[in-house]
Amino acid sequence: MNGLAAPRFISYIPLTDLPPDPANPKKHEVERIIASVKDHGFIDTPVVDERTSLVIAGHGRREALIEMQVRGEPVPDGLLLDDDGGWLVPVTRGWASVSDRQAHAVLILLNRLPMAGGWDSRALAAILEDLATSDADLFDSLCISDDEMEQLLREVDPEGLPQGPDGADAPDKELLDGDFPDDGYSDSGGDNERAGTVCCPDCGHQFTPGR
Repeated sequence: MNGLAAPRFISYIPLTDLPPDPANPKKHEVERIIASVKDHGFIDTPVVDERTSLVIAGHGRREALIEMQVRGEPVPDGLLLDDDGGWLVPVTRGWASVSDRQAHAVLILLNRLPMAGGWDSRALAAILEDLATSDADLFDSLCISDDEMEQLLREVDPEGLPQGPDGADAPDKELLDGDFPDDGYSDSGGDNERAGTVCCPDCGHQFTPGR
């Protein structure tokens, strides 16, 4: 094994046996997480620290599942039921911290890393324009407001970009971290009521986001 630790693995454990880290500083928009789970199933598995047996990633998902169970929602896709009707949650196992300080550092790191790279504005705009015009329900599940969509399209509009010394368009600007919601698990608010039309800079198509 070349000295490698045991591999990571997925294990289904009772939701009631998934204890949070009381030191977790991350806030969550539970209603948005619930909506995402109902729309797409339970996809992103929590991670448990083998040393402490506490959740190291997935506190918001845990909280959302508990709230769904309290409300009497059906078991989401991706979970299982035990013989007593309890919810069994898939979690990633096999990683252990060496100290509480490392556990807390990793807890913060796993929340910060997904947003660290920003977005490729033009690629993001192309995907969102396709979703908005072909599948409004999927677009709505992203909770993107009119203002956010219009800001993104301004970012990729060649007429709004500075010109280079040779007259060519400057490279696309990337959105700064936090300027655009991440994957439905962010803390950014989302006004999902969209009434105006916007223009895709790639194809020139005018469309109304959502319905």
